[in-house]
Amino acid sequence: MTEYLSDPQGSLKTYFATVEDDCTVIYANFGGADPNVDQVEINVRPNCVKPVHVGINYITLEGLEICCAATQWNPPTGVQSGMVDTYWSKGWIIQNCHLHDAKTSAISLGKEVSTGNCECTRYRRKPGYQYQMEAVFKALKRGWSKELIGSHKVLHNVIHDCGENGVVGHLGCVFSEIAYNSIYNIAKKYEFFGHEIAGIKLHTAIDVRIHHNDIYNCALGIWLDWEVQGTRVSSNVFAQNTRDLMIEVTHGPCVVDNNIFASDYNFDNVAQGTALINNLFMGTPRRIDTRDRATPYHTPHSTDVAGVAVVVSGDDRVMNNIFVGAPMGPNGISVSGTAHYNGHGDSMEEYVAKAFAGMPEDHTVFNALKDPVFIKSNLYVNDAPHYDLEKDFTATADNPHFALERVNGQPVLKCHLSTEMLKRCSIVKSWDLGAPRITECPYEDFEGHEIVFNCDLNGTCATLDETQRLAGPLANLKVGDNAVALLAQVARLA
Repeated sequence: MTEYLSDPQGSLKTYFATVEDDCTVIYANFGGADPNVDQVEINVRPNCVKPVHVGINYITLEGLEICCAATQWNPPTGVQSGMVDTYWSKGWIIQNCHLHDAKTSAISLGKEVSTGNCECTRYRRKPGYQYQMEAVFKALKRGWSKELIGSHKVLHNVIHDCGENGVVGHLGCVFSEIAYNSIYNIAKKYEFFGHEIAGIKLHTAIDVRIHHNDIYNCALGIWLDWEVQGTRVSSNVFAQNTRDLMIEVTHGPCVVDNNIFASDYNFDNVAQGTALINNLFMGTPRRIDTRDRATPYHTPHSTDVAGVAVVVSGDDRVMNNIFVGAPMGPNGISVSGTAHYNGHGDSMEEYVAKAFAGMPEDHTVFNALKDPVFIKSNLYVNDAPHYDLEKDFTATADNPHFALERVNGQPVLKCHLSTEMLKRCSIVKSWDLGAPRITECPYEDFEGHEIVFNCDLNGTCATLDETQRLAGPLANLKVGDNAVALLAQVARLA
């Protein structure tokens, strides 16, 4: 048998292997490197840290360098095994570690074998989507609950140069926290094609908190897929990614607040019920319906399934953000700003009236309607277009020249602002946002408390008697030139 790996970048660093009964011969082109002088490492171990069976709980990994594992491809319908693998457990802490050069995944917070193991590829009877749906119900029988699974912490790590993702998780990632990590150079060798490629790629991220991460030079920054409910993506910095954020086939409530999205293509919104609060969007988004894949939703702060529904798009809350005008995105289908919401109403009462106007009502009436959206108080610069029913917005043709640079590895946001760009907005409180139409669960934190969006990306908070803050993720911007260092607490290599 002969196995090949090609190099789409054309650097000639290719290899092939002939595998015989008693030996394997590897033929490699190292480009300009000399394998007789430089170190050559052949990885064969599938994991560096993995328990021998499920339910090994409350393990702490701290201060370790973990690298060079031949991890296998991790689809959501597979077992999902990482270089560090929590394997269907609870309460692991992975912190202050340096994880790099995993063939596919550095850290797995994934599922286990009885919930399904690539049946689509093995049996070829049903699509992967159907097996993934089955995995949710198999997991419930396998003890998938807050009491037994998840609640991991991935904190203050440096994760880089992995072929598929930095952190992956399906089902086993619930109720976890991923924060203060540097994640970069993920899937940038283009060794693989598949649907799990990202700095952080999670399915069923129920009540997961992803905050204060520095994510750059990845094929995709964060990809959240299926049952993104009670999830909060807050105070992260994204830059130089092929795409920054994707949220897919889920119904909310999901909160995305105080982030900087600095890549040219920064948001794939293939969901509904997301609240976008006080972010800076420097590139173009895309928003699409997904009416051919129904996915589950849950009772609040629980894995208990409440129902299943398709994504009709909309039902989003978009408030106090900054949108920077940008050219058309990939394939001419993206546009900066919020004008892509035009055609959606701005009132749930109007939506309900239309749905029940032709009694007796039927589900087909709902399928024909666009969900309302709730958009207000955003700042549009450099001619970014706005939603046509928006109130209290500010729009200007002036260009603030936002730029994200690095000083000793730390991201620094630079810009030049006019007085008009220092837009003050009412501080948003999550319980004032209502609830998504499908899940009917309130926007709140993972403990069921109201979120008050009075603090910015760097932790500067408005006082209790203040009712306003600046649009966007930073509170201390001023007229004229600004240079603001970001994410001082994030882990970095010395």
